[in-house]
Amino acid sequence: MYATGSFSHVIEDVAQTPEDVPQLNEDVPHVSNATSEMTGAVDAADAEGVATVGSEGSSAADEGFLGGPRDPSVLTGFVEHVAHSIWNGEERPELKLVSHDRKVDKFGRPAPEIERMIAATGLSPLIRCSVITTDPGLISAFVERWHRETSTFHLPVGELTITLDDVASLLHLPITSTLHSFEPLVTFDAVVLLTELLEVSPEEARVETHQASRPHVRLSWLREVYQNRCRARRWVVEARAYLLHLVGCTLFANKSATHVHVVHLEAFRDLAQTGGFSWGVATLVHLYDHLNEASQTPTRQMASYIALFQCWIYEHFPTVHQ
Repeated sequence: MYATGSFSHVIEDVAQTPEDVPQLNEDVPHVSNATSEMTGAVDAADAEGVATVGSEGSSAADEGFLGGPRDPSVLTGFVEHVAHSIWNGEERPELKLVSHDRKVDKFGRPAPEIERMIAATGLSPLIRCSVITTDPGLISAFVERWHRETSTFHLPVGELTITLDDVASLLHLPITSTLHSFEPLVTFDAVVLLTELLEVSPEEARVETHQASRPHVRLSWLREVYQNRCRARRWVVEARAYLLHLVGCTLFANKSATHVHVVHLEAFRDLAQTGGFSWGVATLVHLYDHLNEASQTPTRQMASYIALFQCWIYEHFPTVHQ
């Protein structure tokens, strides 16, 4: 948390009593005329200064906010921020939220044969944490107050942010375990990974990644793989397909609305180790990245785990949805 403050210039007006001036003139009569000339000059300067301050105050009042940004060059990253555009009168439409919660509900719970495998990974709470997001205006309002330099929301009550403790309490995901490193993945590597861990043919994997033009696969294709492996009683492979679909719809949702990155499949290579990963940390990093992007003026869509974001707002600002 960061504490912020503002400095203001306070002009104190010290009133002169009538007794002060005559006494000065009597004590120093030979400087009386000079004093009058100097006093007149000072009064003129003060009047000019007051007029200047008053005009600035009037301008600030017209704009609606006191102490707003005057020189964007001081804040090097602020010129692209959506708040800068709003300050200049350029309103941005509400963000389009890309959420996959309905796909989780549609897929349903895992087959009984793999329920214990899924539970052992620590990701099963995501099946029950599905929330249909219905308040893009609220999300947009908070995004406009997000600043990537501090990873905090700048609000009238101060600076707040989504913490690991919030992730643990809202999603019941581990936050103190091992960090899994998701290495960059090209399409060729994705084909190898799909062939090895989902037991699809290289040709099928190539066709699927070619369809996405990148190392991604369709969520609908994963559901088909899941059903096929269920019929073949390939329980571990079935569990991997289910988990990749689950995190693709929740923790690592992207703007495509139809695809998931194959890189996450590597985390399910050994399901016995999957439960030892700090999924809460990865979730928060992913959400921060999308908040950073969404806070920029040109951005019109936001993905990531929107349900987590909205639930965090409801948790800490319970009156906004009453």
